[in-house]
Amino acid sequence: MSDITFGIHAVDSLLRRSPQRVLSLLIQADRNDKRIQSLLTLAKNQGVSVTRVPKSDLDTKVAERHQGVVAVIEPESSGAKLSERDLVSYLAGVERPLVLVLDGVTDPHNLGACLRSADAAGVHAVVVPRDNSAELNAAARKVASGAAEVIPLVRVTNIARTLKALKDAGLWVVGTTGEADTVLYHQDLTLPVVIVMGAEGPGMRRLTTDACDFLVKLPMAGEVSSLNVSVATGVCLFEVVRQRTAV
Repeated sequence: MSDITFGIHAVDSLLRRSPQRVLSLLIQADRNDKRIQSLLTLAKNQGVSVTRVPKSDLDTKVAERHQGVVAVIEPESSGAKLSERDLVSYLAGVERPLVLVLDGVTDPHNLGACLRSADAAGVHAVVVPRDNSAELNAAARKVASGAAEVIPLVRVTNIARTLKALKDAGLWVVGTTGEADTVLYHQDLTLPVVIVMGAEGPGMRRLTTDACDFLVKLPMAGEVSSLNVSVATGVCLFEVVRQRTAV
């Protein structure tokens, strides 16, 4: 059983961060541009073997735009994966935890974009439900651009129960909803905090909303009533970064 990662940026990040997971690297035979040459050099330096194959072979493995690069990798079994049971003890070793919870994000592209923003903002763990959540598939990994290989992704059985455990561990839970009275920028996010983002469309589920300590919204000045969840996630996470770096 194996997975794949595709796209130049995603494979480059994988080779730099987790080269031991790469079982084989397939590169389009007729591509020899500067970016491919750089990837070939990196693979050689990391001890990863490369096989040149026709574009048609890559097309059979990946339905999306692969940019002539596909890595066959070991399935996620360690490293970025963190068990639900170990989440609280893992965060106990962090000075001021920042956790992202995605309550029912089902689009792999949105999951990948959220992971990329989470990694850039210094999030310590991303929590998603076991059911009704996007899989960390090749499409998600490509969008994540390497973040999927390093940021702990925790799949939990019950989001509300996990939020309670995080609250008991000293984190404050901030949920996002358009019906909130408080604007994101007026909420103190310098404390140990969990940012909860709802699903595309319906938002957070009721039990998730009830488990939040605070509810916030993004100020929307135009005709559009909401942002894509991955865009909203980036806005919220970097408001945490802004507040924490300002004190």
